[in-house]
Amino acid sequence: MENGLADALDTAWRLLVRAAADRRSPMHTPVVATIADGAPDARVMVLRAADRAAASLRFHTDARSPKCAGLDGAPVTVLAYHPGEAIQLRIGGTARIDRDSAAADAIWAQATPFARRCYLVGAAPGTPLAAAGSGLPGWVAGRKPAEAELVPARPNFALVHIDIARIDWLHLAQGGHARAVFCAADGWAGEWCVP
Repeated sequence: MENGLADALDTAWRLLVRAAADRRSPMHTPVVATIADGAPDARVMVLRAADRAAASLRFHTDARSPKCAGLDGAPVTVLAYHPGEAIQLRIGGTARIDRDSAAADAIWAQATPFARRCYLVGAAPGTPLAAAGSGLPGWVAGRKPAEAELVPARPNFALVHIDIARIDWLHLAQGGHARAVFCAADGWAGEWCVP
């Protein structure tokens, strides 16, 4: 492999930062996996921010979701793949739930009314419905809510921060794959591994 370890780590962060900013990026919706009730539990989430200096990723979720209780303080794995770059990232870390901070308030305020509208759902995610539906109240269906109408939705909004401890970088290539693993505890020192 021509690129060094530093280049591999730079590439990982470049792809993550781009994915958070560009919803057309294939890494914009990675899989976030945890253990719930002793079994693997995975879901696709929208990557909202990637901060290399803080070694963290940020996602948004409904604070009433059962995953919030299971995520807070729990180990997680984030899996993302970029087919154009032929790079897979497996990111290990610890999740933190943030509901009430000034940062959560600021991010809430920056979101579009349509993005905030989904937090107006009356029941917690996973609550059974009589028929297929969004769970949104009828009065907001198909329209942009006014700011005053969104006030009751704010308590349902939470940030999920992933404090990254490990990045497993895999480049798939016809001439031979390459893999590197980086650990935060080692100051992001990495080592090449057999793919």
